[in-house]
Amino acid sequence: MRTKSLSFRLLISEGLVLAAFFALVAVVLEQGFRESAEQALKETLKVQVYSLLSVAELNNAGELTMPPSLREPRFENPGSGLYAFIQQVKKKPAWHSQSAIGLDPASPPELSSGQSAFELDNHGRYAFHYDVIWQNVAGLEHEYIFTVEEDASFLKAQVERFQTTLRFWLLVIGVVLVFIQFAVLRWSLKPLRIIVNDLEAVENGKKDQLDGQYATELEGLAGHLNAFITSERVQMERYRNSLADLAHSLKTPLAILRGCVESFNANKNTVQEQITRINEIVEYQLQHAAAKGKNTASKATDLSDIIKKITASLQKVYIDKGITFDIKAPETCPIYCGEGDLYEIVGNILDNACKWCRNQIKVSVSINNRKGQRKFSLLLHIEDDGPGIPAGKLDEILKRGVRADENIHGHGIGMTVVNELVGLLGGKLEGGKSALLGGMRWSVYLP
Repeated sequence: MRTKSLSFRLLISEGLVLAAFFALVAVVLEQGFRESAEQALKETLKVQVYSLLSVAELNNAGELTMPPSLREPRFENPGSGLYAFIQQVKKKPAWHSQSAIGLDPASPPELSSGQSAFELDNHGRYAFHYDVIWQNVAGLEHEYIFTVEEDASFLKAQVERFQTTLRFWLLVIGVVLVFIQFAVLRWSLKPLRIIVNDLEAVENGKKDQLDGQYATELEGLAGHLNAFITSERVQMERYRNSLADLAHSLKTPLAILRGCVESFNANKNTVQEQITRINEIVEYQLQHAAAKGKNTASKATDLSDIIKKITASLQKVYIDKGITFDIKAPETCPIYCGEGDLYEIVGNILDNACKWCRNQIKVSVSINNRKGQRKFSLLLHIEDDGPGIPAGKLDEILKRGVRADENIHGHGIGMTVVNELVGLLGGKLEGGKSALLGGMRWSVYLP
């Protein structure tokens, strides 16, 4: 796994978080267990003190006596770890258990009658002290402190066993969680790996675009990448076609110039005319090649506004024909497509319609209108009342350099450009006879 990868960074981050969390959990649980163990030991020592109180007696001489044997056998074994002491306040011990031979009792704190104290003394023993006042038959009072101690090593051993067990299981749980988290990360980042693999397939030419099923969060990214890929492909295709168009368009002027070379003075005007025409062709093709394709990241272009501007211009160009434009389109029709491409598509079709019509052209725009073309969201119809194009010639018209009428001026690439642009933008161009006007009908489907 690479150190710069998202998986590595997330795994390390989550591993550190888990380590910190388990460390805090271990500290809290160990502290809680220690306090619980100390509380349990306190209760145990308290019970032992009460046990000593139950067997202790004060004789007539005011001396405290204890039975020779106690109920707790550990009091009888030296070094057993459980020790008992009875001492008068500010005096020497009055009694100690057999287990406490050779040991000094812990110094009890200041206590009042009936009070108790639990502490860890300076000998490394937990001690429970209980202050009691004893009255003999003569009415004399004697104050004693009963002390029961236990070595801290017993409690320490319990805490260490708990720590060892706790840390072992926390480590096991942590390792298991890290593996689970690794699997979850692999599964969560799978959509990214899929889109990377698809990009590599596009780069190697195995795919045309990103067409996989991606996570919702990546759909926008995939769409923008597809738009970028399409835009680059459109631009490259446009350059190729423009070069082909340029070569095709220059054939005739160059042939004429070749024929005029021998008698230049006699054909000076012809040479000048052909040079001007070559210049116009070159400028047109360069301008066309520099046009921008579709870009979903750009702002929306209003198709209705473009139609109005083009029809207004064409009415002035073909004023002698008195063309009537019947436009049925929404007030605004935004579409995410390059403005130059829309002008190229709509302008070429309407210009052809104006050339061939008698005096009527109908333009209509609809959205999601055709069930058979559900993947297209916009449909543009342009119809005219001209002679139309025979069905057998429709495919020929869309070929480069072919014109419906060779007597009409043009390069023969207008509808070819429209067809290529629509296709590169992910749309479709269809031609046929207009049922309403009887002339040509072009239908443009755009996504």
